[in-house]
Amino acid sequence: MKAAVFHKPKDIRVDTVEDPKIEDPRDVVLKVTSTAICGSDLHIYNGLFPQPKPLVLGHEFMGIVEEVGSGITNLKVGDRVVVPFPISCGTCHFCNMSLPTHCENSNPEHYGPEGGLLKGKGGGLFGYTDLYGGYSGGQAEYVRVPYADYGPRKVPDNLTDEQVLFLTDIFPTGWSGIDWAGLKGGETVVIWGAGPVGIMAAKSAWLKGAGRVIIVDIQDYRLAKAKQAANVETINYNDGDAVEKIRQMTGGYGADVCVDAVGMEADHGVWTKALNVIQGEVGTMRVLERCLDAVRRGGVVTVLGVYGSPYDNFPLHQWFDKGIQIKGGQAPVHNYIDHLIELVATGKVVLEDIITHKVPLSDAAKMYDIFNKKEDNCVKVVLKP
Repeated sequence: MKAAVFHKPKDIRVDTVEDPKIEDPRDVVLKVTSTAICGSDLHIYNGLFPQPKPLVLGHEFMGIVEEVGSGITNLKVGDRVVVPFPISCGTCHFCNMSLPTHCENSNPEHYGPEGGLLKGKGGGLFGYTDLYGGYSGGQAEYVRVPYADYGPRKVPDNLTDEQVLFLTDIFPTGWSGIDWAGLKGGETVVIWGAGPVGIMAAKSAWLKGAGRVIIVDIQDYRLAKAKQAANVETINYNDGDAVEKIRQMTGGYGADVCVDAVGMEADHGVWTKALNVIQGEVGTMRVLERCLDAVRRGGVVTVLGVYGSPYDNFPLHQWFDKGIQIKGGQAPVHNYIDHLIELVATGKVVLEDIITHKVPLSDAAKMYDIFNKKEDNCVKVVLKP
Protein backbone atom coordinates (compact mmCIF):
# COMPACT_ATOMS: atom_id res chain seq x y z
CA MET A 1 0.00 0.00 0.00
CA LYS A 2 0.97 3.68 -0.24
CA ALA A 3 1.64 5.69 2.92
CA ALA A 4 3.17 8.99 4.04
CA VAL A 5 6.39 7.95 5.78
CA PHE A 6 8.63 10.09 8.00
CA HIS A 7 12.31 9.39 7.28
CA LYS A 8 14.03 12.30 8.99
CA PRO A 9 13.16 15.92 9.81
CA LYS A 10 11.71 17.70 6.75
CA ASP A 11 11.75 14.41 4.83
CA ILE A 12 8.30 12.90 4.24
CA ARG A 13 7.89 10.46 1.35
CA VAL A 14 4.89 8.60 -0.02
CA ASP A 15 6.32 5.08 -0.04
CA THR A 16 5.08 1.61 -0.77
CA VAL A 17 4.95 -0.26 2.55
CA GLU A 18 3.54 -3.57 3.77
CA ASP A 19 -0.21 -3.81 4.21
CA PRO A 20 -1.30 -3.96 7.87
CA LYS A 21 -2.53 -7.26 9.28
CA ILE A 22 -4.66 -8.35 12.22
CA GLU A 23 -2.24 -8.89 15.12
CA ASP A 24 -4.67 -9.23 18.03
CA PRO A 25 -8.28 -10.42 18.33
CA ARG A 26 -9.33 -6.85 19.21
CA ASP A 27 -7.87 -5.36 15.99
CA VAL A 28 -9.55 -4.21 12.83
CA VAL A 29 -7.93 -3.21 9.55
CA LEU A 30 -9.41 -0.05 8.08
CA LYS A 31 -9.44 1.10 4.47
CA VAL A 32 -8.75 4.80 4.92
CA THR A 33 -11.09 7.12 3.02
CA SER A 34 -9.93 10.45 4.48
CA THR A 35 -7.04 11.57 6.64
CA ALA A 36 -5.57 14.93 7.63
CA ILE A 37 -2.30 16.62 8.50
CA CYS A 38 -2.34 17.94 12.06
CA GLY A 39 -0.25 20.71 13.58
CA SER A 40 1.05 18.08 15.99
CA ASP A 41 2.48 16.15 13.02
CA LEU A 42 4.74 19.14 12.44
CA HIS A 43 6.46 18.49 15.77
CA ILE A 44 7.78 15.26 14.27
CA TYR A 45 8.34 16.82 10.84
CA ASN A 46 10.49 19.56 12.40
CA GLY A 47 12.44 17.17 14.61
CA LEU A 48 11.09 18.42 17.93
CA PHE A 49 10.09 14.87 18.86
CA PRO A 50 12.77 12.29 18.11
CA GLN A 51 11.96 9.45 15.71
CA PRO A 52 15.00 7.35 14.79
CA LYS A 53 13.46 5.17 12.08
CA PRO A 54 10.81 5.46 9.34
CA LEU A 55 7.23 5.73 10.57
CA VAL A 56 3.86 6.07 8.84
CA LEU A 57 2.40 9.32 10.16
CA GLY A 58 -1.14 10.46 10.82
CA HIS A 59 -3.55 10.35 13.74
CA GLU A 60 -6.60 11.97 12.10
CA PHE A 61 -8.29 9.39 9.89
CA MET A 62 -11.49 7.52 9.14
CA GLY A 63 -12.59 4.82 6.77
CA ILE A 64 -14.30 1.52 6.03
CA VAL A 65 -13.72 -1.65 8.06
CA GLU A 66 -11.86 -4.08 5.80
CA GLU A 67 -11.12 -6.93 8.24
CA VAL A 68 -12.04 -7.69 11.85
CA GLY A 69 -10.28 -9.66 14.56
CA SER A 70 -11.98 -12.62 16.23
CA GLY A 71 -12.71 -10.61 19.38
CA ILE A 72 -14.62 -7.82 17.63
CA THR A 73 -18.41 -8.03 17.95
CA ASN A 74 -19.42 -4.36 17.66
CA LEU A 75 -18.08 -3.80 14.14
CA LYS A 76 -18.32 -5.70 10.87
CA VAL A 77 -16.72 -5.50 7.46
CA GLY A 78 -18.16 -2.53 5.57
CA ASP A 79 -18.87 -0.34 8.61
CA ARG A 80 -17.81 3.28 8.21
CA VAL A 81 -16.02 4.61 11.29
CA VAL A 82 -14.09 7.54 12.68
CA VAL A 83 -11.19 6.76 15.01
CA PRO A 84 -10.03 8.70 18.12
CA PHE A 85 -6.34 9.55 17.98
CA PRO A 86 -5.43 8.07 21.42
CA ILE A 87 -5.07 4.28 21.52
CA SER A 88 -6.82 3.07 24.66
CA CYS A 89 -7.75 -0.39 25.90
CA GLY A 90 -10.90 0.63 27.78
CA THR A 91 -10.26 -1.72 30.71
CA CYS A 92 -7.13 -0.63 32.61
CA HIS A 93 -6.89 1.49 35.78
CA PHE A 94 -6.78 4.82 33.94
CA CYS A 95 -9.29 3.94 31.23
CA ASN A 96 -11.68 3.03 34.05
CA MET A 97 -11.04 6.52 35.48
CA SER A 98 -12.11 8.05 32.12
CA LEU A 99 -8.49 8.94 31.38
CA PRO A 100 -8.02 7.15 28.05
CA THR A 101 -4.87 9.05 27.06
CA HIS A 102 -3.14 7.51 30.08
CA CYS A 103 -3.95 3.91 29.10
CA GLU A 104 -1.55 1.47 30.76
CA ASN A 105 -1.69 -1.14 28.01
CA SER A 106 -1.31 0.67 24.69
CA ASN A 107 2.33 1.79 25.04
CA PRO A 108 4.13 -1.08 26.78
CA GLU A 109 7.68 -0.12 25.74
CA HIS A 110 7.67 3.46 27.03
CA TYR A 111 4.75 3.78 29.46
CA GLY A 112 5.35 4.91 33.02
CA PRO A 113 4.38 7.24 35.86
CA GLU A 114 7.10 9.86 35.29
CA GLY A 115 5.81 11.70 32.22
CA GLY A 116 9.46 12.40 31.48
CA LEU A 117 11.16 13.73 28.39
CA LEU A 118 12.17 10.35 27.02
CA LYS A 119 10.68 7.86 29.45
CA GLY A 120 7.51 7.21 31.37
CA LYS A 121 5.20 8.43 28.60
CA GLY A 122 1.43 8.06 28.43
CA GLY A 123 -0.73 5.78 26.29
CA GLY A 124 -0.19 5.05 22.62
CA LEU A 125 -0.99 7.43 19.79
CA PHE A 126 -1.39 6.67 16.10
CA GLY A 127 1.59 7.70 13.96
CA TYR A 128 3.30 9.61 16.77
CA THR A 129 6.84 8.31 17.29
CA ASP A 130 8.20 5.25 19.04
CA LEU A 131 7.84 7.06 22.38
CA TYR A 132 4.06 6.77 22.00
CA GLY A 133 3.97 3.16 20.89
CA GLY A 134 5.45 3.27 17.40
CA TYR A 135 2.05 2.60 15.81
CA SER A 136 1.70 3.18 12.07
CA GLY A 137 -0.64 6.08 11.45
CA GLY A 138 -3.51 6.69 9.10
CA GLN A 139 -1.90 8.79 6.36
CA ALA A 140 -2.06 5.61 4.32
CA GLU A 141 -4.37 3.47 2.25
CA TYR A 142 -4.92 1.06 5.14
CA VAL A 143 -4.27 1.11 8.90
CA ARG A 144 -4.45 -1.37 11.77
CA VAL A 145 -6.64 -0.14 14.64
CA PRO A 146 -5.97 -1.81 18.02
CA TYR A 147 -8.68 -2.08 20.69
CA ALA A 148 -11.23 -1.51 17.97
CA ASP A 149 -14.07 -2.61 20.23
CA TYR A 150 -13.43 0.54 22.32
CA GLY A 151 -12.17 3.32 20.04
CA PRO A 152 -13.81 3.57 16.59
CA ARG A 153 -17.31 5.01 16.29
CA LYS A 154 -19.74 4.34 13.46
CA VAL A 155 -20.82 7.50 11.66
CA PRO A 156 -24.19 8.24 10.03
CA ASP A 157 -24.34 7.41 6.32
CA ASN A 158 -25.83 10.80 5.49
CA LEU A 159 -22.74 12.68 6.73
CA THR A 160 -19.73 13.18 4.47
CA ASP A 161 -16.17 12.35 5.51
CA GLU A 162 -15.37 16.04 5.71
CA GLN A 163 -18.23 16.64 8.14
CA VAL A 164 -16.97 14.07 10.66
CA LEU A 165 -13.22 13.62 10.04
CA PHE A 166 -12.23 16.18 12.68
CA LEU A 167 -13.99 14.20 15.41
CA THR A 168 -10.74 12.20 15.47
CA ASP A 169 -8.76 14.97 17.18
CA ILE A 170 -9.09 18.68 16.60
CA PHE A 171 -12.76 19.15 17.52
CA PRO A 172 -12.54 17.03 20.71
CA THR A 173 -9.25 18.78 21.51
CA GLY A 174 -10.79 22.24 21.12
CA TRP A 175 -13.79 21.05 23.13
CA SER A 176 -11.49 19.82 25.91
CA GLY A 177 -9.90 23.25 26.27
CA ILE A 178 -13.31 24.80 26.89
CA ASP A 179 -14.83 21.96 28.91
CA TRP A 180 -11.88 22.02 31.32
CA ALA A 181 -12.55 25.73 31.96
CA GLY A 182 -16.01 24.98 33.35
CA LEU A 183 -17.90 27.83 31.69
CA LYS A 184 -21.09 28.90 33.44
CA GLY A 185 -22.23 31.26 30.69
CA GLY A 186 -21.28 34.74 29.51
CA GLU A 187 -17.50 34.44 29.94
CA THR A 188 -14.89 36.13 27.76
CA VAL A 189 -12.68 33.46 26.22
CA VAL A 190 -9.39 34.36 24.53
CA ILE A 191 -7.81 31.70 22.36
CA TRP A 192 -4.17 32.01 21.39
CA GLY A 193 -3.65 30.46 17.97
CA ALA A 194 -5.97 30.62 14.94
CA GLY A 195 -5.02 27.21 13.64
CA PRO A 196 -7.48 24.31 13.38
CA VAL A 197 -7.49 23.55 17.12
CA GLY A 198 -7.90 27.21 18.05
CA ILE A 199 -10.84 27.57 15.67
CA MET A 200 -12.42 24.40 17.06
CA ALA A 201 -11.96 25.76 20.59
CA ALA A 202 -13.78 28.92 19.48
CA LYS A 203 -16.69 26.91 18.07
CA SER A 204 -16.78 24.96 21.33
CA ALA A 205 -16.75 28.13 23.42
CA TRP A 206 -19.90 29.39 21.72
CA LEU A 207 -21.57 26.00 22.19
CA LYS A 208 -20.64 26.07 25.89
CA GLY A 209 -22.18 29.50 26.46
CA ALA A 210 -19.31 31.99 26.13
CA GLY A 211 -20.37 35.61 25.92
CA ARG A 212 -17.39 36.76 23.91
CA VAL A 213 -14.68 34.88 21.97
CA ILE A 214 -11.42 36.46 20.82
CA ILE A 215 -8.60 34.78 18.87
CA VAL A 216 -4.99 35.99 18.78
CA ASP A 217 -2.54 35.01 16.03
CA ILE A 218 0.31 36.47 13.97
CA GLN A 219 -1.07 35.50 10.55
CA ASP A 220 -3.81 37.62 9.01
CA TYR A 221 -5.05 34.79 6.75
CA ARG A 222 -5.55 32.51 9.75
CA LEU A 223 -7.38 35.25 11.64
CA ALA A 224 -9.61 35.79 8.62
CA LYS A 225 -10.44 32.08 8.51
CA ALA A 226 -11.19 32.11 12.26
CA LYS A 227 -13.51 35.07 11.86
CA GLN A 228 -15.31 33.43 8.94
CA ALA A 229 -15.59 29.96 10.51
CA ALA A 230 -16.17 30.84 14.17
CA ASN A 231 -17.55 34.40 14.26
CA VAL A 232 -14.84 35.66 16.61
CA GLU A 233 -13.15 38.95 17.32
CA THR A 234 -9.50 38.90 16.30
CA ILE A 235 -6.19 40.42 17.38
CA ASN A 236 -2.97 40.25 15.38
CA TYR A 237 -0.22 39.74 17.96
CA ASN A 238 2.18 41.80 15.88
CA ASP A 239 -0.07 44.88 15.88
CA GLY A 240 0.81 46.32 19.27
CA ASP A 241 0.50 44.90 22.78
CA ALA A 242 -2.04 42.06 22.55
CA VAL A 243 -2.25 41.58 26.32
CA GLU A 244 -3.00 45.25 26.89
CA LYS A 245 -5.67 45.14 24.15
CA ILE A 246 -7.32 42.20 25.90
CA ARG A 247 -7.34 44.09 29.19
CA GLN A 248 -8.84 47.15 27.49
CA MET A 249 -11.55 44.94 25.97
CA THR A 250 -12.42 43.48 29.38
CA GLY A 251 -12.63 46.54 31.62
CA GLY A 252 -9.01 46.19 32.70
CA TYR A 253 -9.49 42.75 34.25
CA GLY A 254 -8.35 40.32 31.57
CA ALA A 255 -10.09 37.31 30.06
CA ASP A 256 -12.04 34.83 32.16
CA VAL A 257 -10.42 32.00 30.20
CA CYS A 258 -7.30 31.84 28.07
CA VAL A 259 -6.64 28.84 25.83
CA ASP A 260 -3.12 28.07 24.61
CA ALA A 261 -3.74 26.42 21.24
CA VAL A 262 -0.18 26.98 20.00
CA GLY A 263 2.32 25.26 22.27
CA MET A 264 6.06 25.08 21.89
CA GLU A 265 6.20 25.93 18.18
CA ALA A 266 5.16 29.54 18.66
CA ASP A 267 7.16 32.03 16.64
CA HIS A 268 10.39 32.91 18.45
CA GLY A 269 13.68 34.57 17.64
CA VAL A 270 17.37 33.79 17.51
CA TRP A 271 17.97 34.63 21.19
CA THR A 272 15.34 32.13 22.36
CA LYS A 273 16.77 29.48 20.05
CA ALA A 274 20.22 30.08 21.51
CA LEU A 275 18.85 29.73 25.04
CA ASN A 276 17.17 26.47 23.98
CA VAL A 277 20.59 25.01 23.26
CA ILE A 278 22.08 26.26 26.53
CA GLN A 279 19.12 25.19 28.70
CA GLY A 280 18.16 21.96 26.93
CA GLU A 281 14.73 23.29 25.96
CA VAL A 282 12.63 22.75 22.84
CA GLY A 283 10.75 25.66 21.29
CA THR A 284 9.27 28.33 23.53
CA MET A 285 6.59 28.78 26.19
CA ARG A 286 5.90 32.35 25.06
CA VAL A 287 2.20 31.72 24.41
CA LEU A 288 1.67 30.15 27.82
CA GLU A 289 3.34 33.19 29.38
CA ARG A 290 0.99 35.50 27.46
CA CYS A 291 -1.99 33.46 28.63
CA LEU A 292 -0.92 33.95 32.25
CA ASP A 293 -0.56 37.68 31.57
CA ALA A 294 -3.91 38.06 29.82
CA VAL A 295 -6.16 35.98 32.05
CA ARG A 296 -7.92 37.75 34.90
CA ARG A 297 -7.17 37.07 38.56
CA GLY A 298 -8.87 33.83 39.55
CA GLY A 299 -9.26 32.88 35.90
CA VAL A 300 -8.53 29.67 34.02
CA VAL A 301 -5.79 28.80 31.52
CA THR A 302 -6.12 25.61 29.50
CA VAL A 303 -3.27 24.24 27.42
CA LEU A 304 -3.95 22.37 24.19
CA GLY A 305 -0.70 23.16 22.41
CA VAL A 306 2.00 20.55 22.85
CA TYR A 307 5.02 21.14 25.10
CA GLY A 308 7.84 18.62 24.84
CA SER A 309 10.49 19.74 27.32
CA PRO A 310 10.98 21.47 30.68
CA TYR A 311 11.35 25.27 30.66
CA ASP A 312 13.44 27.50 32.85
CA ASN A 313 11.88 30.66 34.31
CA PHE A 314 8.33 29.33 34.43
CA PRO A 315 6.33 32.20 36.00
CA LEU A 316 5.29 30.30 39.11
CA HIS A 317 5.01 33.53 41.08
CA GLN A 318 2.44 34.89 38.66
CA TRP A 319 0.34 31.72 38.74
CA PHE A 320 0.33 31.86 42.54
CA ASP A 321 -0.31 35.59 42.92
CA LYS A 322 -3.20 35.63 40.44
CA GLY A 323 -4.74 32.38 41.70
CA ILE A 324 -4.94 30.94 38.19
CA GLN A 325 -6.23 27.45 37.49
CA ILE A 326 -4.25 25.62 34.79
CA LYS A 327 -5.27 22.43 33.05
CA GLY A 328 -3.97 20.77 29.90
CA GLY A 329 -2.91 17.60 28.18
CA GLN A 330 -3.94 15.24 25.42
CA ALA A 331 -7.68 15.37 24.78
CA PRO A 332 -9.71 12.43 26.18
CA VAL A 333 -11.47 11.94 22.85
CA HIS A 334 -13.30 8.78 23.93
CA ASN A 335 -15.11 10.75 26.66
CA TYR A 336 -16.53 13.34 24.27
CA ILE A 337 -16.86 11.78 20.83
CA ASP A 338 -20.40 10.38 21.08
CA HIS A 339 -21.80 13.74 22.18
CA LEU A 340 -19.80 15.56 19.51
CA ILE A 341 -21.02 13.23 16.76
CA GLU A 342 -24.55 14.16 17.83
CA LEU A 343 -23.73 17.88 17.62
CA VAL A 344 -22.52 17.41 14.05
CA ALA A 345 -25.41 15.13 13.05
CA THR A 346 -28.01 17.62 14.33
CA GLY A 347 -26.35 20.57 12.60
CA LYS A 348 -25.38 22.38 15.80
CA VAL A 349 -21.77 22.68 14.65
CA VAL A 350 -20.01 22.70 11.29
CA LEU A 351 -16.45 21.39 11.15
CA GLU A 352 -15.50 21.20 7.48
CA ASP A 353 -15.39 24.97 6.93
CA ILE A 354 -11.74 25.12 8.04
CA ILE A 355 -10.53 22.91 5.17
CA THR A 356 -8.37 24.87 2.74
CA HIS A 357 -6.68 22.03 0.84
CA LYS A 358 -8.08 18.64 -0.21
CA VAL A 359 -5.53 16.66 -2.19
CA PRO A 360 -4.50 13.07 -3.01
CA LEU A 361 -2.30 11.20 -0.54
CA SER A 362 0.41 11.31 -3.19
CA ASP A 363 0.75 15.06 -2.52
CA ALA A 364 1.49 14.57 1.20
CA ALA A 365 5.15 15.63 1.08
CA LYS A 366 4.34 18.85 -0.76
CA MET A 367 1.47 19.66 1.61
CA TYR A 368 3.62 19.09 4.71
CA ASP A 369 6.02 21.70 3.36
CA ILE A 370 3.25 24.18 2.54
CA PHE A 371 1.47 23.69 5.87
CA ASN A 372 4.71 24.01 7.83
CA LYS A 373 5.71 27.21 6.03
CA LYS A 374 2.17 28.64 6.30
CA GLU A 375 2.05 29.20 2.57
CA ASP A 376 -0.93 29.36 0.20
CA ASN A 377 -3.25 30.43 3.08
CA CYS A 378 -3.08 26.84 4.34
CA VAL A 379 -5.14 26.17 7.48
CA LYS A 380 -6.18 22.51 7.19
CA VAL A 381 -5.13 19.78 4.77
CA VAL A 382 -7.24 16.70 4.02
CA LEU A 383 -5.54 13.83 2.18
CA LYS A 384 -7.48 11.33 0.08
CA PRO A 385 -5.78 7.91 -0.26
